[in-house]
Amino acid sequence: MKNIKYLSLLLLASFLTVGCGEDSEAEFAGQNRPTPAVEAVQAQFGSLPLEERLSGTVRAGNQVEIFPRITAPIQEVYVESGDRVQQGDPLVQLRDTEYRERLRQAEASLRIAVAQRRQAQAALNEIESELRRQRILAERNLVTELEMEQLEAEVESAEASLELAEAQVEQAQSTVDEQEEALDQAVIRAPITGTVGGRTAEVGMQATPNNRLFVIGDLSRSRININITERMLQYIESGQTVRIYSENFPDTTLSGEISRISPFLGEGSFSTQAEIDVDNEGRLLLPGMFVTVDVLYGESEQATLIPLSAIYRHPQTGETGVYVAPAFGIESEILEEIENSGSIGQLSNPTGVEFKTVEVIARGREAAGVAGIQSGDWVVTVGQNLLVRDQGDEARIRATSWDKILNMQRMQPQDLLQEILNNGMAQQSSSN
Repeated sequence: MKNIKYLSLLLLASFLTVGCGEDSEAEFAGQNRPTPAVEAVQAQFGSLPLEERLSGTVRAGNQVEIFPRITAPIQEVYVESGDRVQQGDPLVQLRDTEYRERLRQAEASLRIAVAQRRQAQAALNEIESELRRQRILAERNLVTELEMEQLEAEVESAEASLELAEAQVEQAQSTVDEQEEALDQAVIRAPITGTVGGRTAEVGMQATPNNRLFVIGDLSRSRININITERMLQYIESGQTVRIYSENFPDTTLSGEISRISPFLGEGSFSTQAEIDVDNEGRLLLPGMFVTVDVLYGESEQATLIPLSAIYRHPQTGETGVYVAPAFGIESEILEEIENSGSIGQLSNPTGVEFKTVEVIARGREAAGVAGIQSGDWVVTVGQNLLVRDQGDEARIRATSWDKILNMQRMQPQDLLQEILNNGMAQQSSSN
C-alpha cells in the first residue's frame, strides 16, 4: 500500500509538471528538461501528539443476545429486526401445552403431599393425646413402664412421619414453582429496552437453549472494544482521549475516551481488552462495524515539524532528508489565506532547492519532528523524484496548506489515484 501511495504522489507530481502547460515549455525551451513543478509546505515548530492506532469493533450499548431457556416449537413471533422494544415486552411465544400439563401434574402431587402431611399431623396428635392419658395412669401405678416406653416410641415415629410429610410438601412445592417458571419461559420477553436485530426466530422452528433468536441493544450508545498488548499497557490507561474513524463516515471523526481496561491478559495472546463508551445519537456506529481508533497518550518533545511525505531518501546518496527552498518566500496574507482555505497557491518562478539531511526525532502518524532544518523553511512534499541533480536543483514551487497535504496522506490509494486523474483531465481540458 505504501508503494501505491508513493506511486500516486509521483503521478501527482507529473500532473503538476504537465500543469505548467505549453507556455512553460515555450518559456524553458532550449533547456534539457522543463523546470519541474513541486508542492511545498512551511515547516512548523511544536510537539507531535503521541498516539497508537488500533482496530476496534463496535457493539451497541448493553448489547445482549436472546436465547430461549426451554425447548419448544415457536408459535408466534411478535417483533421484527429494527423494532424498538421496552423491557418486559413479549418477543416470542413458544408452544406451552407440555409445560401446562407438567404444571398440572406437579400441582396434583402437591395436593397429595399436603393431604399426607395432614394425616401425619393427625396421627401424631392422636398418639400424643394417648401418651398424656397414660402418664396420668402411670402416676397411679396403673400402667407399666414397658407400656409407657412403647407409647413414647410411637410418638417419635409419628413425629418422623410428619417431618417426612413436610419435606414431601416442600419438594412438591418446589416442583410446582419450577414448572410455573418453565411455563413463564414459554413467553420470551425483552430483558432490556432497546432495538431488536439479528432475528432468526421463525414460526414453526424448534427453539432450543443453543439457538440465538435475537440481539437487542441500545443504538443511542455504543461500546468499542480494542485489544491492547502487554507493551501498550505501559503507556495506555483509562481516561485517555481517543479519535474514532471509519471509511463509512470519512468526513466525520468521533471523540471519546477509554472507559475501562481489563487487568487480565489472555493466555497465549499477551493482550487484554479495553472498552470505549461513546454517544451514538447520530447512529453513525453500527453494531459489528470495524473502526480505526487512535489512542492519544501524550506529546513528544518540541522540534521542527514536517509532513511525513516531505521525508525523502535520496536515490544517489541513500541519505534521508528533505528538499528545502531557501529563497522561496510568500507574503503572510497569501499564506494565511492558503492555510485558512486549505487551497493551493500559484506556481512560482524558478527558484533554487537543495537537499538537506535530517534526523527524525519523533515520528507521528501524519508528521515527524526532525533536526537539521529550521521552523519556517519551505519543504517539498510532492515531486521530490523530479529533483535528483546532486544536492540541488531548480523548481517552480506551489505553496500548499498543511491541511491539504495531511488530507492527501490520509486518502486511500485508489481515491488518491482517482483525484490525480481527475486533476490531470481538468488541466488538459483547460489547456485545450
